[in-house]
Amino acid sequence: MLNAFLVALAVFICVGGAELIGFTMLNRPIVIGPLVGLFLGDIHTGVMVGASLEAVFMGVVNIGGASAAEPGIATAVGTAFAIMLGKGSEVALTLALPIGILGLQIKTVLYIFIVGMFAKKFDVLAAEGKEKQIVFLHYGLWTINWILYSLVAFFGILFGSDAVSALLKAIPDVVMNGLTVCGGLLPAVGMAMLMKMLWDNKICMFYFLGFVLSAYMNLPLIAIAVVGVIVAISVGMNDLKFNKLESMKVALPAGNSNTKFDEEEEEFLA
Repeated sequence: MLNAFLVALAVFICVGGAELIGFTMLNRPIVIGPLVGLFLGDIHTGVMVGASLEAVFMGVVNIGGASAAEPGIATAVGTAFAIMLGKGSEVALTLALPIGILGLQIKTVLYIFIVGMFAKKFDVLAAEGKEKQIVFLHYGLWTINWILYSLVAFFGILFGSDAVSALLKAIPDVVMNGLTVCGGLLPAVGMAMLMKMLWDNKICMFYFLGFVLSAYMNLPLIAIAVVGVIVAISVGMNDLKFNKLESMKVALPAGNSNTKFDEEEEEFLA
């Protein structure tokens, strides 16, 4: 009972809080995983599961009709099962995607039947200038919506741990090993989804530079991050100088020459 309440509380704070105060990234796996681990007394597993699921869901962005899964409840429930059953991150990776898809559908239903029903009421209160009623209704709907959503995680942990434990014990080792391998592939899928959105032929060489530094030169992540910062600063300084030259060129009258501008342009092109 206590574990179920703590997991539901993590969902309410992180997922509901992110929806209330804006894009704070509270609902990301890298935040929820360690929080659930802290609540359940195994922060190491929480951090490991959160990092693994962040790699899976980092390319998932639910905008309008383009919906895939809700990573918040997926991470909370997956991390809780991984800690309570003692099976590690492979359990969380296996359960996360179906839980995330289910959580997104429940989230959409709650939006439609709880928040959506009061949309016209907000218009009426705004037309009447009732500011206090609007604030009360806003926070009241937020509280009801996310308490109901958190109950999904609560009942999932409360009634599902024994069932999931029995199911895992009934799965043959060869199947469990296959699921573990699949779980290891999921972060690659998440990275591929992210790259598909961000890929640009003009800057793709930096991706391959990072790959070479990591795979063949075995540089630690901090060193690669420092190299990335240096590259970003260098590119930014060149862009700034180019923009400065362009602005100077536009400011010059037609047919006039400027020795300083010519010298700077030749230096930049060199």
